[in-house]
Amino acid sequence: MNRYYKPFIILFACVGITTLLSCGGGSAPADEEAAVQSQTPITVTTVGNSALADSIELNATSSFMQKNYVSANAIGYIQKVNVQPGHYVEKGQLMFTIKTKEAQSIGNTINVLDTTFKFSGINNIRASRSGFVTQLLHQVGDYVQDGEQLAIISDRESFAFVLQLPYELRGVIANNQNLTLTLPDGEKLKGHITSLMPSVDTLSQTQGIVIKVDNNHPIPENLVAKALIIKTAKSSVPSLPKSAVLSNETQNEFWVMKLINDTTAVKIPVKKGIESGGRIEILSPAFNPTDRVAVTGNYGLADTARVKIVKP
Repeated sequence: MNRYYKPFIILFACVGITTLLSCGGGSAPADEEAAVQSQTPITVTTVGNSALADSIELNATSSFMQKNYVSANAIGYIQKVNVQPGHYVEKGQLMFTIKTKEAQSIGNTINVLDTTFKFSGINNIRASRSGFVTQLLHQVGDYVQDGEQLAIISDRESFAFVLQLPYELRGVIANNQNLTLTLPDGEKLKGHITSLMPSVDTLSQTQGIVIKVDNNHPIPENLVAKALIIKTAKSSVPSLPKSAVLSNETQNEFWVMKLINDTTAVKIPVKKGIESGGRIEILSPAFNPTDRVAVTGNYGLADTARVKIVKP
C-alpha cells in the first residue's frame, strides 16, 4: 500500500470507532425510557361474591279484560245523554233517557183524557258496572231499537296488564308470581300474576299472562310496560365486573388479565355463568379473594403484558 494513504486510513478508523462508542453510550437511557413507556396503565379489582339473577325483559300491555255493553231497553228516541267518552261512571248512575216511540207519537193525550192514568213513556238506562265510557254510539234525538248498543263501559275492576310469554319459558311463572312493571315514564308498579290465557298465539307461540297491579291513579288502555322476568337466581356466587371479562370476536372464548406481580399481567381463560347488574359469574377457575384482575386498560393486552397499576 502506498505510504501516502496510511494516515488517511488510520484517521477514518478512529472516526468510526468514536462514532460507534458515542452511539452505544447514548442507547442505555433510551432503552430504559422505552421500557418505562411500555407499561400499560390499568386499574384492578378482586373477585367478590354477589347475588345474581338471569332475567329477561318482556312487554306487557294494559287492557280492560271485561267490557260492559249498554243497550236500549225500548224502541224510541234518546231524550237525554248524561255521559261523554272518557267519563268515569259509577254502578247505577243514570246514563241515558229514552222516550218510547208511542209516547213520542201521542204525546200527553192519554193523560188529558184520563188524569188517573200516569203515562210518560220515559225509560231510564243506568250503568250496570263502574268504569270508563270508552265508546258512545248515540246522541240526543237518535232513534234506537230495543237492544241496540248505546255505549261501552270498560270495567275498572277488570283492568290488568297482559304479558305475552314465550311458551318455552312457561316454567318460570312459579318463581315470578310477584313482579314489577315499569311504565314508559319510569313509574314502577307492583304486580301479581292472576291467570293464564287459555290459548297460544299461532305465529309467535306466546301465551298471555294476566297481571293485576296496585295503582292509585287511572292508567290508559294499550299502554306498554316493561316486565322483568327472572329465569334463574343465585344468592352468592363469585363474580367480576363485566369490563374485567374479555372475549374473542365470536364470543366463544373468555379470559381475564390476572396480575402475578405489580408489573405483569397474564391471560387466564375463564368459564362464565349468568350476567346481571353489570357483573358476570365466574364458574371456573376458582380465584382467591386476594387475586388482582385488571378491570380497565385490559383491552388488547397480550399474555405476560407489562402493566402499571393506577388508582381509579
